[in-house]
Amino acid sequence: MAEYLFTSESVSEGHPDKVCDRISDAVVDAYLREHPDARVACETLATTNRVVIAGETRGPAEILTQVEDIARRCIKEIGYEQDGFHHEHAKIDVLLHSQSADIALGVDREGAGDQGIMFGFACDETPELMPAPILYAHKILRLMAEARRSGQEPNLGPDSKSQVTLRYRDGVPIGCDSVVVSTQHAEGAHPDDIRSIAIKYIEEVLPEGWLPPPAHLYVNPTGKFVIGGPDGDAGLTGRKIIVDTYGGAAPHGGGAFSGKDPTKVDRSAAYAARYLAKNVVAAGLAKRCLIQVAYAIGVAQPLALYVDTQGTGRVPESRLSEIITRRLDLSPRGIRNHLALDHPIYERSAAYGHFGREPDADGGFSWERTDLAADLQREA
Repeated sequence: MAEYLFTSESVSEGHPDKVCDRISDAVVDAYLREHPDARVACETLATTNRVVIAGETRGPAEILTQVEDIARRCIKEIGYEQDGFHHEHAKIDVLLHSQSADIALGVDREGAGDQGIMFGFACDETPELMPAPILYAHKILRLMAEARRSGQEPNLGPDSKSQVTLRYRDGVPIGCDSVVVSTQHAEGAHPDDIRSIAIKYIEEVLPEGWLPPPAHLYVNPTGKFVIGGPDGDAGLTGRKIIVDTYGGAAPHGGGAFSGKDPTKVDRSAAYAARYLAKNVVAAGLAKRCLIQVAYAIGVAQPLALYVDTQGTGRVPESRLSEIITRRLDLSPRGIRNHLALDHPIYERSAAYGHFGREPDADGGFSWERTDLAADLQREA
């Protein structure tokens, strides 16, 4: 289609599923902080004043005694002090147990811990080399959350969602057709005031001149959103995988990221694929790049690597495949070493997307670096 609409959504750190993602990733960080070779597969369920944390771990036993406090800290920092979900009053069950010896066999041989397919994607729609709809959807909610936590917007609650629809012409975004923001708010807050707050941050995020007409700005369409978070809707780890990645602009292999240590290729190989795709685009070798990798349990090297520049490449995909295979060892250990993933850097990634973020000085979001771009350009 020469002209079309494309939509992506985001959810805030206070969304029930994101509360669970954060708790699970905070548990991963706690283990990695004490033991870089720890194994963690942590799942969290949250509902009205109840949190259940289950899964498999291998690492210092004392971490288990800290998990309840970790969960309460996460809930408090997100901002939940509601009658139906409160960091002090919620009942928290910790049901973590030892990792299966059968699964450990594959990882301990430096192979993949499971079979699966992972995708990475990058495009030149934004400076972050991300699809614009998901990037803008994340930014709107992140600004609102920062304003809420700072006290600048005391009427906002932790739970919120956004949805951004952009108009494309010949594959390039040219404007915004509509935006939806549903945000939890204080009892008694006037809908017009909440609408004004949301529109202020929408306008701040969108490029100049892109703000849709008032009729296409949908803020709390039901009119009221006081009961939110896990009290309003149960949450689960790993249920927002499209929000976490590319907003539907690229395929997804199906595996979630949060709650998994970096020996799990669901997480580490997806990060590596994004890293490679981003560097291909940053090098100017393509305007869009999609990379797929596939693994088998206990096998170190990927079974397959697929590169697709969607008709925008300056060099053949076969050539790109050869170059990136030389530049990065795609075994689980090779990925972890190159991107320095065996560190407590994951809790911060649990909300507002794992991609399109600024690399941190301590190694967080290392997969967003473009340090391979110059080498790829030379070798191409």
